[in-house]
Amino acid sequence: MGLPGIQSSSLDTIGGTPLVRLSRVVPDGAADVLVKVEGGNPTGSYKDRMALAMIEGAERRGALRPGQRVVEFTGGSTGSSLAFVCAVKEYPLSIVTSDAFAPEKLRTMRAFGADVTVVPSDGGQITPDLFVRMREEVDRVIEREGAFWTDQFHNVDALTGYAVLGREILQQAGGDGVAVDVFCAGVGTAGMFAGVSAALRESGGPVRAVALEPTSSPMLTAGKAGPHRVEGIATGIVPPLLTPGSYDEGRAIDEAEARRLALPLARQEGIFTGTSGALNVAGALHLAREIGAGHIVVTVAPDTGLKYLTGDLFID
Repeated sequence: MGLPGIQSSSLDTIGGTPLVRLSRVVPDGAADVLVKVEGGNPTGSYKDRMALAMIEGAERRGALRPGQRVVEFTGGSTGSSLAFVCAVKEYPLSIVTSDAFAPEKLRTMRAFGADVTVVPSDGGQITPDLFVRMREEVDRVIEREGAFWTDQFHNVDALTGYAVLGREILQQAGGDGVAVDVFCAGVGTAGMFAGVSAALRESGGPVRAVALEPTSSPMLTAGKAGPHRVEGIATGIVPPLLTPGSYDEGRAIDEAEARRLALPLARQEGIFTGTSGALNVAGALHLAREIGAGHIVVTVAPDTGLKYLTGDLFID
């Protein structure tokens, strides 16, 4: 976001991440696959973009007063990003999360000074009722503390933050004379997917937007939710920010296939990302095989694999 050199704030280091062409995991005869590598953001996640946009949007509207407590329920990356932004801007923060999510994320939130409430999961699985129970705890914090709820599932300021990501893709790909044919990514709040898709379509090209989800929780493709272990996506609802015009199709990707891809991505491409990033690339590879050589598929590696080292994702 800022110019090279000394930044006036660590918030100015958000964004400006690389766009990388995969070379070894893409099969012969397939379209090129470009990955926006977001692990270089300050907390190692693209959610830094959303957190800053939501807080600054609330400040501009006067919805967030100086020193007022902020609250959100989150699987971890949004919480880590909000903790970072609120620490810099001096807002107290309450995060409601769960033991279903990576412990590295919970530790990151606490490291930045957030007050963290952990709601027990059903055997470590991400289920629709888990988000209901987390939301109930948020309501208690709002009533008790008079907190400002960022409400990431409905907050349109998120689209502003993620539109910058989309414009970065256009600038980076366009510098090589590349026209994006397909954009695909997993959907959680859908802020990133909708914001990037809209920005890519502003270029005037016929970009096909494909929303991804795990086959075990096919809400978009089959109208039903289910348990899974892909953090950050498939929350059991069709998110409000995913409006009918924001995507062309939904597609379900096997979670086991995505997990098997995480190590090859790291060892063959140097792309070190979590389960949702691996699922995004798995979806991009499916689409690249379908549309064939001479075309471009773009996706996003949302975060760094450093957030998942205590789990089984990177075990042979």
